[in-house]
Amino acid sequence: MTKFVYMFNEGNGKKKELLGGKGANLAEMTKIGLPVPYGFTVTTEACHDYYKIGKAISVDIEFQILEALSSLEEATDKTLGDPLNPLLVSVRSGAVHSMPGMMDTVLNLGMNDETVEGLAELTLNPRFAYDSYRRFIQMFSDVVLKIDSFYFEQCVEEMRAAKGYQSDPEMTAADWQEIIIRYKEIVKKHAKRLFPQDPKEQLFLAISAVFDSWHNQRAIVYRRLNQIPENLGTAVTIQSMVFGNMGPDSGTGVAFTRNPATGEAKLYGEYLINAQGEDVVAGIRTPQPIATLQKEMPDVYEQFAHTCELLEKHYRDMQDIEFTVERGSLYILQTRTGKRTAEAAIRIAVELVEEGMITKEEALLRVDPDQLNQLLHRRIDDTSDKQQLAKGLPASPGAATGLVVFDADVAERLANDHQSVILVRPETTPDDIHGMIASQATVTSRGGMTSHAAVVARGMGKACICGCDSLTIDLIQKQFKVGETVVREGDIITVDGSTGEIFLGEIAMIEPKLSEEFRQLLLWADEKRTLGVRANADNPTDAKKAMEFGAEGIGLCRTEHMFMDATRIPIVQEMIMAETFDERSIALSKLLPMQQEDFEGIFEVMNGNPVTIRLLDPPLHEFLPDKEELLIDITKLRMKDGDSEELKEKEQLLRKVRQLHEFNPMLGHRGCRLGMIFPEIYVMQVKAIFHAIARSMEKDIPVKPEIMIPLVGHVNELKHMRQLVVDAELEVMEETGQVVDYVIGTMVEVPRAALTADEIAEEADFFSFGTNDLTQTTFGYSRDDAEGKFLQAYIETKVLPNNPFATLDVDGVGKLIETGVKLGRNTKPNLKTGICGEHGGEKKSIQFCHEVGLDYVSCSPYRVPLARLAAAQATIRAGQKETKQPQTQC
Repeated sequence: MTKFVYMFNEGNGKKKELLGGKGANLAEMTKIGLPVPYGFTVTTEACHDYYKIGKAISVDIEFQILEALSSLEEATDKTLGDPLNPLLVSVRSGAVHSMPGMMDTVLNLGMNDETVEGLAELTLNPRFAYDSYRRFIQMFSDVVLKIDSFYFEQCVEEMRAAKGYQSDPEMTAADWQEIIIRYKEIVKKHAKRLFPQDPKEQLFLAISAVFDSWHNQRAIVYRRLNQIPENLGTAVTIQSMVFGNMGPDSGTGVAFTRNPATGEAKLYGEYLINAQGEDVVAGIRTPQPIATLQKEMPDVYEQFAHTCELLEKHYRDMQDIEFTVERGSLYILQTRTGKRTAEAAIRIAVELVEEGMITKEEALLRVDPDQLNQLLHRRIDDTSDKQQLAKGLPASPGAATGLVVFDADVAERLANDHQSVILVRPETTPDDIHGMIASQATVTSRGGMTSHAAVVARGMGKACICGCDSLTIDLIQKQFKVGETVVREGDIITVDGSTGEIFLGEIAMIEPKLSEEFRQLLLWADEKRTLGVRANADNPTDAKKAMEFGAEGIGLCRTEHMFMDATRIPIVQEMIMAETFDERSIALSKLLPMQQEDFEGIFEVMNGNPVTIRLLDPPLHEFLPDKEELLIDITKLRMKDGDSEELKEKEQLLRKVRQLHEFNPMLGHRGCRLGMIFPEIYVMQVKAIFHAIARSMEKDIPVKPEIMIPLVGHVNELKHMRQLVVDAELEVMEETGQVVDYVIGTMVEVPRAALTADEIAEEADFFSFGTNDLTQTTFGYSRDDAEGKFLQAYIETKVLPNNPFATLDVDGVGKLIETGVKLGRNTKPNLKTGICGEHGGEKKSIQFCHEVGLDYVSCSPYRVPLARLAAAQATIRAGQKETKQPQTQC
């Protein structure tokens, strides 16, 4: 018989896939002797069984749960439902991967009209007993009976107002008894049933609700955001309750063994006296810093600090710990690897190495490459004129500017319209996650550093300010006030999540700087990785930024981007409008020195590092005005003056636009096809390159040029273009007397090039896989159309596992790359290969590039650090994979 239920002392930390993260950690803490309230875990396999038989708990699983319950009752000397000595339990979700707040929890289960009286007599604390009962009714009704908490909160607010109370701790036992009566009426009205009094019925309903929550909307969104598989399911942990709301010698809190925002090796967290756990994370009350617990309960603090140190050493990582103090006794409810900002992740990883707790390889694997983007963006310029509007708790670092919105749905809608928004709420709940994803930052007027908003924002790497109680938020009027200042929806504010400050209007930002720990981690990455990292850069500014971030060269310099300057467009249009070779040559002679100047600037910055220069690629019509706009201009000019020179020029331009118009520009007259039909364009570019090389060499600037022919599909195209480059270079060499060492290669971006790579390699010194276009031509998708029309639906319905333009399609495009590399190296064993599409800065794609033996990846300058780390991780994982391979016996 399959074992579906494990007591805490039957499991361990290695059974995470079966017991979930929470259950495995509770079992591990029980094993090492920490004060953990006892309980049992219903496994993820039970969750799979629940869905398999139609969302029902089987008889076999029900029997095992009741057996475990009996063991728990025996261990605690309490009985579920016993009026004189009641056992109360929590029922919590426990996913394999941490999903804080995304699934459901029920506390104080086992309470009913009889056990509440027994608990009141047993504890000599009626107020505590009835407070616990009303909490249970509200939570159970929300999670299990699906009654909106709004009705219950409104009821409590009305009672507080009527009594003149400022906060819940002022409520008396009699007040809570009256609230309970009202709560039951709410249940009867909205659920069309009486509140269940049988504790075992409560238990099985709660377990089913937690299983159901695996597929609630916020959990689905969170899994999609964090790429957590859908098929894992959740475990359910049933644990005997301990109470932090039994008076001034009780409390509850959440703490991290290190600062999750900065990584500082100092105990960090918050707690509330006379409260239960959800009070801290829900943001209903603003908690106290953990340091003040040392003054209020010194013995408890000392025990807790020692426990934190023990847990960090045991797990060898920063821990996120939930605890409760019941009448002076400390209990650890949960530990898990703490979520942290990128800054903290890097500092913690590096310092754990320095403390001898982990290896460099482990440190490199601890930092998610995607997190590094948090550190490579702008922050507020301190020299800017700004007036602080309000200040809250700096819950998640970073700065952002955007339109104020008060609703998650509105935030998502505006973000989809390419608006930058900042979500402002009294506090966030898991139902707001889609709005937080869409927003640049989140601001709440309540809650602390471990509230829902803070934890989720840090995990996303977005700025967040919590507990800003000077904000008076009116969700009905869609505005907030700070003193006499009113900020309405749609107004612009700037927030600094690193300081907790909020400012009116938009404020200037400055570029980030890399910390010493960041630099150290990247140096370790460079020691481990075998894959080269280059950058895509089209001008000296981008090239310089790439070098600052550790690029080893330029893997893609798009020469067409050099033409986009406003002063150059007219000359480019003159070149395109030319009807004869001589007319076109005149325009090209004007463009040559401009391109030469650009190349000289890039060569100077790169100082001998390789520069891969792609010759002109896009269709010529992209340099001409929009056809519809031209028609409007022509119509206006005809109405004004039917025979003006301006009208004639516009009409001539329109004829050229129509002449160059293509039904499918992606597959049209572009890339090397331009060079084949208009070789003078490519000749001009090649001469500009080699004149720039000659000038650089005169200045003793080393140059390592790589000329790349785009969109080759047949070896004969490359053969013609190679000869063009050689001939043009010889002309420049004769003119300048400089002998240049250079290579000629091609960008592989159509399937035929990959499939005939053995032939193409005869004419190529290197291959660079242009994965953006190769993805388009392999799938037959237009990137712009697909992402706007059907691609997202494909991902949501699991037609595709990922957006193939963001994460390399290994099964299709990847096979073409692998084939191209293999065939190319069959012809030239030392053929250099790399990729230069968007995938060059994406961690999973980089892993693939390492596995197929590419020499380098090229990505945007700001993704270079990410690529360096991801390349190192790929090397480490490959080594781990090799060591796990079974040894062949001779």
